[in-house]
Amino acid sequence: MSLDLAAELAACGVSAGPYPEKMQAYYELLIEWNRRMDLTNVPPEEMPLKHFADSLRPLSHEVWFPKGCRLIDVGTGAGFPGLALAIARPDMEVALLDSLRKRCDFLETVSAGLELRNVSVLHARAEDAARGPLRASFDLAAARAVAPMRVLLEYLLPFVRVGGSALCWKGPGLQDELKEVKGALFLLKGRLGERYFLGLPGMDHSVQAVMKTAPTPAVYPRQAGMPKKKPL
Repeated sequence: MSLDLAAELAACGVSAGPYPEKMQAYYELLIEWNRRMDLTNVPPEEMPLKHFADSLRPLSHEVWFPKGCRLIDVGTGAGFPGLALAIARPDMEVALLDSLRKRCDFLETVSAGLELRNVSVLHARAEDAARGPLRASFDLAAARAVAPMRVLLEYLLPFVRVGGSALCWKGPGLQDELKEVKGALFLLKGRLGERYFLGLPGMDHSVQAVMKTAPTPAVYPRQAGMPKKKPL
């Protein structure tokens, strides 16, 4: 089942961007590939709201996304929010990072098929990738439905330059997660910024920004698996 994605997004007050045909093609490829591999358990008729609108709504908070900014989407999965953002904002340089090869194959197919020259796909774990040349090289590091905040920040902040931000897509449990994040912020050199409520129908979702205030100490992120096993 494939819907008119641009119309569905417009009904939510969200723009499909300058190339709605590319966004539609991404949507249709996601449906096609999802029939043969587990990319998402969201049914096609709910994808426009639960994946696309949820990923794109923060673009209306323009201060977070200056022209030409560099963003890495950590644990991107089927490409949300990063691939949707890259289609909507071709001026942005977007890296899509995932640890599962089959997801990267899907993302590479979409990127090549849609001729998205502003997208790169990286097959690696966040803890390993953040120790190489990508460290502290992005204006923004984003993640959606990946991990609790104090785990997530150890994945994200090492990628962010000083003065940049981590953007964390979160559901209604965010307030409880923030009660436990003080130690991680201190150790990773971050500070809570704005929280932007997405205001989408039937969804209590928001994006919490965390500003990078100083270089993250070299000991972070810890070796693969440790952030989740022993959160800061």
